Amino acid sequence: MEVFAEYLARIDNPQHRARTEEVLAWITKKFPHLMPKIAWNQPMFTDHDTFIIGFSVAKQHLAVAPEKAGINHFSDEIVQAGYDHTKELVRIKWDRPVDFSLLEKMIEFNILDKADCSTFWRK
Repeated sequence: MEVFAEYLARIDNPQHRARTEEVLAWITKKFPHLMPKIAWNQPMFTDHDTFIIGFSVAKQHLAVAPEKAGINHFSDEIVQAGYDHTKELVRIKWDRPVDFSLLEKMIEFNILDKADCSTFWRK
């Protein structure tokens, strides 16, 4: 979590900071083999130097980026969880609970789907 300390310190809203820290800590504990890093000024996790999932903080939501393939694969579940999404990210409004089981599925999907991926992003 040290890698994220400076990023978290820059989040002005204490509730937003706490929620973001909770999510990042949960991933660190649940998936200890993933590499936490800051890239493009955002916290993210990689596996064998390939992108798995990233996050960004916005005024109204925590944005979760599992790449387009992850959004497509879980589109129905994302909507059922009460989140809206674009082609590239899921928006978890600050006043909504985090669906950790959905987050876990998205991360596991990317780990398995990108097991043989030799590039940072999918092609």
